[in-house]
Formats: sequence, C-alpha cells, structure tokens
Amino acid sequence: MNSDSSRGGWRSFPFIIGSTAGMSLGGAGIIGNLIVYLIREFNVKSINAAQVGNVANGSSSLFPIVAAIMADSFFGPFSVALLSSFLSFLGTVIFVLTTIIGSLKPKPCNNGSKACNPPSKFQYAILYGGIALCALGFGGARFTTASLGANQFNEAKHHDTFFNWFFLTWYVASVVSFTAIFYIQDNVSWAWGFGICSVATFIGLIILLLGYRFYRLHKPQGSAFLDLARVLVASIRKWKSQLSSTPKDYYIAKDETLPIQPATTPGKRLRFFNRAALITDGDLQSDGSIGKPWRLCTVQQVENFKAIIGILPLWSSSIFLSVPIGIQGSMTVLQALATDRQIGQHFNFPAGSISVIPLISTSIFLTFLDRVVWPAWNKFNGKSPTTLQRIGTGHVLNVLGMAVSALVESKRLKMIHSNPSITMSVLWLLPALVIVGIGESFHFPAQVAFYYQQLPQSLRSTSTAMISMIIGISFYLSTALIDQVQKSTDWLPDNINEGKLDHFYWMMVFIGGINFLYYLLCSTLYKHTKM
Repeated sequence: MNSDSSRGGWRSFPFIIGSTAGMSLGGAGIIGNLIVYLIREFNVKSINAAQVGNVANGSSSLFPIVAAIMADSFFGPFSVALLSSFLSFLGTVIFVLTTIIGSLKPKPCNNGSKACNPPSKFQYAILYGGIALCALGFGGARFTTASLGANQFNEAKHHDTFFNWFFLTWYVASVVSFTAIFYIQDNVSWAWGFGICSVATFIGLIILLLGYRFYRLHKPQGSAFLDLARVLVASIRKWKSQLSSTPKDYYIAKDETLPIQPATTPGKRLRFFNRAALITDGDLQSDGSIGKPWRLCTVQQVENFKAIIGILPLWSSSIFLSVPIGIQGSMTVLQALATDRQIGQHFNFPAGSISVIPLISTSIFLTFLDRVVWPAWNKFNGKSPTTLQRIGTGHVLNVLGMAVSALVESKRLKMIHSNPSITMSVLWLLPALVIVGIGESFHFPAQVAFYYQQLPQSLRSTSTAMISMIIGISFYLSTALIDQVQKSTDWLPDNINEGKLDHFYWMMVFIGGINFLYYLLCSTLYKHTKM
C-alpha cells in the first residue's frame, strides 16, 4: 500500500465518482437500448433481440469477476479499470461507425417483417465485436473502480457511504442515458446518441487518469485463488491426519507490514480444512519456511478458504433474486413496444427508456434510505439494520414487483383480446418497475458491502465483483429460461399480444418465493467472519 498520507480518503472520491459517471452514462446508452437498436436497425426479431440483449448484459456482468481476479492477483484495480475503460471506449467507437457507414448494417425495413434482409456475416461480426468490447470494457471498469474507491477507506462506515454514493452515481448516470440519450437515439439519430456515449466514456477515462496521484494503491498479493486451491489439495492429502488443539502445531506466517496480524489458530467451523495448516513431517524447510506449498498452507489461507465456502450459499441465493430482474428488464421493453407510448400531445415515450423507471426509483430511494430511513432506524433502535436484513427486504420487494407485472400483463392481454383497437397506456408498466427499483436500493448496495466486509483482504476486488457475477449468471439463465419457455409453451411468441407473458411472470413469482425461503435459511445459519 502506498504510505503517502496525501493519498486515499475522500480526496480521491471526486475522480472515482466522475469516472463512474462517465462510464455509466456511456455503458447504459449502448447496452441499455441494444434491443431496440437490433430490432429497428439490424432487422432482428423481437425475442431474438431480447436474448442478445440478455447475453450482452450477462457478459458485461460476468467479465468483472475475471477483471477482479486480474486486479487482486497481478495488476491492481487501477490498472485493470484503466484498461477496461479504454476497451469500452473502442466499443463505443464501433457502434458509432455502424450508424454512419451504410455497409455495416442491413438495409432498413418495417420492424422486422419477413421481407427484411437479415445482417450479413460481416455485419454481424462488426456488431458483435462492438458489443463484446463494450460488455467487457464497461463490465471490467465498473466494479474494479468500485474496489479502487473502497480501498481508499479503512472504516466500514465509510465503505457503506462510498458504496451508496457509487450506486447512486451509477443509477443517476444510467437514468440520464435511459431518458435523454435514448430520446436522441429514437427521435434525432442513432449516430448522435452513440456519439454522446463515446464522448462520455472518453471523459470518464480521462477523469480516472487525472486522479491517479490521489489514489492509495493496494499492491496485488499474488494469485489468491491459487492459494485457495492449495488449501483444498492440502486438506485432501492430509485427510487421515489427526487434528490438534495446540496452536503451535499449525503453520502461522507473520507479515510485519500488516497493521493487524493474520489469524494464529484455525477456527472450529469446517474443521476438515484445518488439516491444510497442520504441520507434519517434511512440510517445512530447515529455515522454517514452507517446503511443499501444495501440502502445507498458512492458518490465514485456511481461514480465507473457509470464508469463501461459508459465503457461497448466501451468494447462490442472490442468483434467482436477479433472474426475474433480467427477465423483466427485457420483457418490459417488448411490452412497451406493444403499448400506447404517447404522453401528452407531443411526447412519445421511447420503448427502451422504460428501463429508466427502476433506476429512478432506486436513485431516489437510495438517497431517502441514506438520509432519512437509516438515521431514524439508528435513533430508535440504537444501531443500523444489518446488510442481511436489507438484502432480505430486497427479496420481498422483488417478488412483489413480479406479481404486479403479472397482474398488469394479464389486464393488458384482456384489453387486447376484447377490443384490439384499445391499447393500454405505457404508464401501467411503471408501478411494478418502481417496486423492483426500491428493492434494488435495499439489496444491491447491501450485497456489495456485505461481500467486501466478509471476504479476505486479498480478495477485495473479487468481493465487489461478486454481485456483478451474480447479475451476469442471472442474465444468462434468463436467456436460457426464455429460450426453454419459448420452446416448451405458447407463452412467448414473437408477437407477445398472442402469448401469455403473464404466466411467465407468475412463474417468476413462484421461483422468487421459494428462493426467499432459501435465503432465510442461509442467512440464519451464516456465521460472520469479520465486521
């Protein structure tokens, strides 16, 4: 860690938040309106476009875990965030080129009719290249920047405050994209819309660089995941060894550079893995160092491994918390396209902008929670709600939001079938999205803070990326689930007016309810490793 007292703390905050704002503005403007762009400009059918959108969102959420491993093990969060920001900028440039060079996209037609020409292989290659660079770049920059920001502080209360502001910035910038930029893309030109995204991304990259002299940089500590693998192998190799109750029988590595020394005695939970730190014949060299790293590990490495194992059940419960959100995000765009989007005499609500509603509600409620709810809760109860309580509240609100979506879609289909000339207003879609957005204000920041505080220091970047990995897996599962439901039922035809999307939403309510019970079990049994 850089010891310069002029680095770190809140002095670095404006640069990290400024970079986050630029990247979020550009990323949301590209990935967020991708479904509409594919349908209208690349002649892709609606359900296929929704699946491509889910894959793009999934990739932008899965890559952060790869970027985090690179940051923790080899390069540090700043270097990875910088490289990722540059890749995202290149991706936005490709999207701009697809709008201004006619040969890079198929000839226009009427909303994906059968007479439309599909994109050529070359056009698909350019398009997917741009999507890949944007997904990898924006995904890699987002959570390594979050880790870089959290590393500037030592106290948990400052971590909570930073993550609230980080998510607020992310959501507010996304709101601007989902309104102003989407409106420009739909009503002015895609070239101008994507051009603004490219400029915003470039500015975010420059701001990240300008703050370099203020950042407190944590040096990577080698491959932490390799250490975890050694614990597993060493435990299995010594499975016949008898555990000892004497601390001196376990290998302890002291690091004089650390303000707090690592654990000296292995914990009682998951005791099988304590064997990895148990000293047996031939494990040590003459100078007392480890002679066989795949047979002997430090007590701290064992405790780090057990922390990962202990948190996995809770982590897995969040996957099916995010799957309905991914499905709702893509399906709601299709619903918006099938509704009356005229608001007033002169404004036509862009279909892709429907996703701004949960972002707005999350942004507003994050501020409300931070400034009103949590201080009041602390005043009356003497302490703030735990991260697990906040996550649980998010689970409940998410299920409620899916139920409201099902009811609204059922009403929309009845209107269409009874009188095709009557179209439901797009405003009916808003309540469910507001509820889901409020739920996100509870569970997303709480999850990031929980993983950051509970996982080992050597996995700080990985801890902030775990929620992103959840989102990524969820988007891929959403795509697979949509594909399977489309094959197995008549719920999701290309024309959703002829389908039963409400049945799909009710299925999400059922899955979400079961998952909430699973979360309650996991959170009750979880033992905190540190605070």
